[in-house]
Amino acid sequence: MRKIVAGKLHGIHVTEANLNYHGSITLDPDHCEAAGILPMEFVEIWNKNSGARISTYVILGERGSRCCILNGAAARTCQPGDQIIVCNSVYLDETEITLLKPRILMFDQDNRIRDRLSYSVELDSHGRYSFSILDEANAPLAIPVLVSGT
Repeated sequence: MRKIVAGKLHGIHVTEANLNYHGSITLDPDHCEAAGILPMEFVEIWNKNSGARISTYVILGERGSRCCILNGAAARTCQPGDQIIVCNSVYLDETEITLLKPRILMFDQDNRIRDRLSYSVELDSHGRYSFSILDEANAPLAIPVLVSGT
């Protein structure tokens, strides 16, 4: 089993840091549903401003609020306005990698969804992987990168 990216909120902006609350990250349910992130799911958080990396769990905030609130100890790693990446993952057998299509959301300054992307891994007849980033209409955004398979 390998740990694989399942979804990402890429470049979402922190709206609040609440030190005096149970540790977690509070997110808009609309954003979570669009990226396939579940309540109580553990996620990795990478702060693009400071480089800090933490792990915590998701709680749902008010629907439509576009909130991204770091709570408890996590509040020490991110400040309002910081751009972060929130990433969930799944464990799966390598043979199943082509079945997974992680959903990636990109955000503007006001945490409105700017772009909806997905990742795609394919395996050719020679056992080589290719990786593509697709837009919402499944059109390639980048030239696929070939990586040796096993």
